[in-house]
Amino acid sequence: MQAPAIGGVQVPRGGGQTIRLPRGASLSDFADRIGANPASLVQIMLHLGEMVTATQSVNEETLQLLGAELDYIVQVVSPEEEDRELLESFKIEFGEDEGDEADLAPRPPVVTVMGHVDHGKTKTLDAIRHTNVASREAGGITQHIGAYQVSTTHEGERRKITFIDTPGHEAFTAMRARGAKATDIAVLVVAADDGVKPQTIEALNHAQAADVPVVVAVNKIDKEGADPTKVRAQLTEYGLVAEEYGGSTLFVDISAKQGIGIDSLLEAILLTADAELDLRANPDMDAQGLAIEAHLDKGRGPVATVLVQRGTLRVGDSIVCGEAFGRVRAMLDDNGEQVEEADPSRPVLVLGLTAVPRAGDNFIVVSDDRMARQIAQQRAARQRIADMAKSGRRRTLEELFKDLEKGQVNELKLIIKGDVSGSVEALEDALLKIDVGEEVSLRVLHRAVGAITEYDVNLAMADDNAVIIGFNVRPEVRARDLAEREGVDIRYYSVIYQAIEEIEAALKGMLKPEFEEVRTGTAEIREIFKVPKIGNVAGSMVRTGTITRNSKARLIRDGVVVADNLTVSSLRRFKDDATEVREGFECGIGVGYNDLKLEDVIETFEMREKPRV
Repeated sequence: MQAPAIGGVQVPRGGGQTIRLPRGASLSDFADRIGANPASLVQIMLHLGEMVTATQSVNEETLQLLGAELDYIVQVVSPEEEDRELLESFKIEFGEDEGDEADLAPRPPVVTVMGHVDHGKTKTLDAIRHTNVASREAGGITQHIGAYQVSTTHEGERRKITFIDTPGHEAFTAMRARGAKATDIAVLVVAADDGVKPQTIEALNHAQAADVPVVVAVNKIDKEGADPTKVRAQLTEYGLVAEEYGGSTLFVDISAKQGIGIDSLLEAILLTADAELDLRANPDMDAQGLAIEAHLDKGRGPVATVLVQRGTLRVGDSIVCGEAFGRVRAMLDDNGEQVEEADPSRPVLVLGLTAVPRAGDNFIVVSDDRMARQIAQQRAARQRIADMAKSGRRRTLEELFKDLEKGQVNELKLIIKGDVSGSVEALEDALLKIDVGEEVSLRVLHRAVGAITEYDVNLAMADDNAVIIGFNVRPEVRARDLAEREGVDIRYYSVIYQAIEEIEAALKGMLKPEFEEVRTGTAEIREIFKVPKIGNVAGSMVRTGTITRNSKARLIRDGVVVADNLTVSSLRRFKDDATEVREGFECGIGVGYNDLKLEDVIETFEMREKPRV
């Protein structure tokens, strides 16, 4: 290979050669792969306008930039590939059944029940549980481990079904974002008297994104005004066509409250599993699977609910789950009783881990505790290196549009949340009508009414580079923290045409904002005082930042902006006027707005000038 001079530095040219690098690789790692001097690569990066040391962990974009400059195709190993290579170094195969066809045995389907709030998801789970004779002995099973198995007779044969009782589709999303394949079938619960609602669509979006078959349970058929036919028609718009309409989706009419149709629902699950899935696993190999949930128990230490996917897990096995490891001290089943072993598709609560794993972490059984410790430590080290390489944020809207100009991105993904459905639909329609030519497309991943939730942030994370647009709404506290931690870009608007103009200008490469809004403080209203000639004054506790007199403000109620363009006209600490009040202190705030309610949030902000790029 000819060694060209780049910025006066001689380096070997790749000629289109592909090199694989781990996440968080350094310039030294790159140099080792191509047989170059690390100092030479440091000089080339300076020539490209970036200052990077030889041993510093760098992100994927930097590695790709350097590779393009040297005519190499750089492939950054994904976390899954990285983990597979790590296990292979210990001569462990994960994700594949060992042995011949004769070694594979049928396993029960794993089912997740999802649906809109108040449509009867929990009652459906309870009804399924109580139809099972073995589980009648213990109530509140899901409080034990968050999953359980039921038995039913199907075509004269006794069959088992495993149910995972997740906190909702948000957890389903978080696990999918990490690549976890826990569920074989999703049961979508829809109330016959209420029809398809926003969370119904959210749940369906995730089931379809995870590529799992869906069985629809039409609940509350005993209620007045129930219309199961309407539910079937509504879901047809979203690609779920009932068998009676010529489709392939099974719809079952049930009443969880009266216990009607539960056996038919279990039969539909098994029919779907037999028709669409080949559910077999090798029970004779070392156990592998994933953690459904985990927590720190005061008396037992770290405990994790694991779902065995292949092999058989036994008491005394050495296991590693994510970055946690240990020896299985004891296992509890869904009745809270101790068991000695767990076969494929069986959920059990495992005691004996050294740390609390994350939901969705894979677990494997290894030969001894020493190997388990080494794998866990290497996983933790690799994750630390990858975290150091992260820039701390994802690309912002402006950076995405610069990439659009360069032809690096051809699709902008949006998640739209608003205060009322009319505004959301109007904004979506207007954005989709923006004509920016054939070079770039705009796609709305999700739209809904209400505050920005963790679901929205998780969806933006799963679909990398998605931008969240909040129209007259703000994020929930946990959602805001998650977005800040993961660097998800959230844009706030109160006027539709302003959002349209900014998105359109940005898509055309003209976005050069001069000012940006910066939140300076929030205060929660604890009491309301009526002051003559002034109006209502909010007795508040400053929750974050600093509240400053004469700063701009808005009033937020349940995540929705109810009053904008306000000003902190008066600010007092007890009887004294104050210029500013910091986090953790109480104060009286007057914003010239009388429709105040307890637990409302006053958010103050300022417009700061941004340097033009």
